[in-house]
Amino acid sequence: MPSAAQLDDTMLALADPTRRAILKRLARGEARVTELAAPFDMTLNAVSKHIRVLERARLVNRRRDGREHILSFNPKPLDEAAVWIERQRNFWNARLDALERALREDDET
Repeated sequence: MPSAAQLDDTMLALADPTRRAILKRLARGEARVTELAAPFDMTLNAVSKHIRVLERARLVNRRRDGREHILSFNPKPLDEAAVWIERQRNFWNARLDALERALREDDET
């Protein structure tokens, strides 16, 4: 299970549409930073800042090939976030079901 800080980093990374678009592209395969930056109407430096947020969240891995920086997608933090979300859903569904039962019992009396 991820730490609270890791989960926060993942959620923060996913909160931005540019970062989600970068992840969508990387889900198809590795890419160079310049390739990832091409579709966006922003500077390479701005795209690099988005990539750093993704790296801090462990959603992106970087390797160097000479002067080129090649990025790849790491789905593990998404899987961890999905487990956390499912646990929250189960907890709250159980609580709401219990509330519904209590309200029905109250109506019957």
